[in-house]
This record gives sequence, structure tokens and C-alpha cells, in this order.
Amino acid sequence: MNGRRALIAALVLLFGVVGAEAGSEGRPHNFSQEGLAKVSDYIRNEIVAGTCPGAILLLQQHGKPVYYENFGVRDVATENSMSADTIFRLYSMSKPITTVMAMMLVEEGKLSLDDPVAKYIPAFGEMKVGVEKKAEDGKVSLVLEPVNRPVTIKDLMRHTSGLPYGYYGGGLVRELYAAANLFHSNLTNAEFAAKIATLPLVEQPGTMWDYGYSTDVLGRVVEVISGKTLLQFEKERLLDPLGMTETAFFVADPQKFPRIAEPMPGDRNISPTTQVRDIRLPLKWESGGGGMVGTIADYARFSQMLLNGGSYEGRRYLKPETIALMASDHIGPETKIARDQNYYPGGTSGFGLGFAVRTSVPSGTSWPIGEYRWDGVGGTFFFIDPEDDLFGIFMVQTPSQRGRIQLALKTLIYQAMAR
Repeated sequence: MNGRRALIAALVLLFGVVGAEAGSEGRPHNFSQEGLAKVSDYIRNEIVAGTCPGAILLLQQHGKPVYYENFGVRDVATENSMSADTIFRLYSMSKPITTVMAMMLVEEGKLSLDDPVAKYIPAFGEMKVGVEKKAEDGKVSLVLEPVNRPVTIKDLMRHTSGLPYGYYGGGLVRELYAAANLFHSNLTNAEFAAKIATLPLVEQPGTMWDYGYSTDVLGRVVEVISGKTLLQFEKERLLDPLGMTETAFFVADPQKFPRIAEPMPGDRNISPTTQVRDIRLPLKWESGGGGMVGTIADYARFSQMLLNGGSYEGRRYLKPETIALMASDHIGPETKIARDQNYYPGGTSGFGLGFAVRTSVPSGTSWPIGEYRWDGVGGTFFFIDPEDDLFGIFMVQTPSQRGRIQLALKTLIYQAMAR
């Protein structure tokens, strides 16, 4: 355990934590070392089994790391050891960052959750819903029908816009999204929004949680209001002040290339037609929904800010009531919003503004109600647990194993807590 304490001490220096709110340190750390050892053993066994080259896990409670460990290597090709400055593809862990930027504009009165997206991207005012109709001869065709109501900013934040990814679920509309090749087109955010506005919605706005490009469109809305690119606005208002100096949309400095984490050579597909992208290559598309790269140190600052209710080291980024709104369920039974066939949050969670929200305790677990979280298709995940003044971040690149590993790790983490 002396080695782990040394790592935690080094982490404190590297991260520049603590950043906890005053008065939160009165409760004792309530993890058992035996339980945490099982967490470590699990990750080591995954590496031995060849599911990933390496990983990092951080658990931070009351503003201080209570568990931190590097495992394995960044890349089996280089055998460089995993370390806190390793750069990971965050994929959908970009979504909470983009949503925070939009909520800053909401607090300033420059944006409203009820605003139609067309107020900022006029082409959205012309969008239709694609409905499949079967003719008497059995042939299925796509008919475009008017929207019952406009797509709103809130729809973008909670994934009820009718904008799918298109690579799963089937149907003629999703086939159009897949054919549009949006993942590989490398458009600017303005060009991306213009292109997606030419496609039909897969369902009426506000009727179904359907995971897709909503947060990418939200990133474009942020650009229109701020008059800056998404990254410029993020750096000005969040990334630079918070100290998230390694977070961007690609790795621009070749000297940092050896720090990039890679999955196993045979585990590079994030969809049937898409491999993990080469983040060494410059990119025009600043994908607010899935394009960011960063380190565990950067995401720890972001997570602590959320856990603190919107502030970090004396600077306020959002109001506590804004964080509470984001971490509330916005697709509960009262909304009559359906859930798509792959509903990623799972049956014990709803969805807030930017992340899943735990609404009931899964059978056989002690996971807390009110926990909010999200993950990335590359394997990374994070969770914020206000009840225990705790957050956790797991950084790894293993697209094919992410769901299984996330479930097992969350179970072991909470088993290690004396609740």
C-alpha cells in the first residue's frame, strides 16, 4: 500500500487538486483496502486476459484521491507504461462538456431550453419526420411528414430530437444517416449542421430517447451564440480556467504522440463500419458529441467541478441549481417519452441534460440514487455520486469490452464501500 500512497501523493501534485467545497471533508473515507484490492485485481486480470493494454482508475472523495492506480501499458506496440499524462479518446464523454458550455449560455440568458433549434440554425425549421409506409404490393417507401413541434435545445440535451447515429436500429431513415457518412466527412460544425438538416428525423421530436448526433448540433448552437468555434469558447470559459490543458479535438503536438493510448490491435471497431480514429491527424470537425481527447487529470478537474455544484478552486462555472437541473431525470414516466431499443442508461436510470441519472437501485447493488454518469465508445467512463461526495473515472481504450468492464468495476467499487 505504500506504493499506492506514493502514487496518490504524486497525483495530488499533478492534478492540482483538492478543489472540494468547504465543509465536505468531515465524513471519513469509507472504502476498505481489501475491497479496493479486488478492484485492482480485476483490472490486472483484464490486462492479463488481453482485453486491453492498460488502464487508469481514479476514485476521488471529499476532494482528495482515495484510490489511484495505473495499469499496464498505453500501447502494446510501444510498451510505454500507462501514466497520468496518457491521452485517451473520450468519445461521448465529450457530451457533458458540450452541455455544460450550453448551460453557461442558458444562465446568461442567451439561450433557453425551450428555444427551437431553428432560432440558431434556420435550416432546422424545414426538417421533416421520415415515416415508413408499406404499399399494397408490399414495398416500403419513406414519406416525409411535418413535425408536430420544433426540435428544441432541451431535445438536443436529452436525446429526444429524432437525430440518430444511423449505425444501429435499422430502418430507412437510419440508412440515410449511415449513407451520409457523417462520422468520416470531417466537416466544420457549420457544415455538419447544414448537412444533417437535409436529412429527415427518425421520429417526432420529444417522443423517444434515441441516441445520436444531438450534442453535435448543440455544439454548433454554442458556436452561433458565442461567435467562436466550439473549442475557442470551451478554452475561454472552461478548459483553460479549469486547467484542462490537454483536452482538445486532436493531439496537435507530435511530441505528445507517444502519450496516446491505443486499444488492442484487434479491438479497434466502434461500429461495424468505423474504427477508432487516429487522433494524431488534424481535424476540422469539433464534434461536441464525441470528438474530444484528454487525460484523466483534466477530466478529474471537470468531475470535481460538477460534484462541487459548479465551482472549483474558488471560481464558479455554473450555479448549483443548474447542476441540479442537469442531474435530474428529464425523460421520466410523466413525460411519456419512449426509449429506443438500445437504451444505454439501463432500466434503473433516466436521462438528464448531458448524462444518465440513477433513479432506482439495481437489484443486487448498492449504487446510489442520484448518481449521474456517462461513458465513451472507446471504453472510458465516469460517474458522479453526490450522496457519497465521490466521483470515479476509468480511462481505457477497449471498444468491444466497455459495457462488461464498466458493470463489473462499478459493482466492485461499491462493494468496497462500507455503506
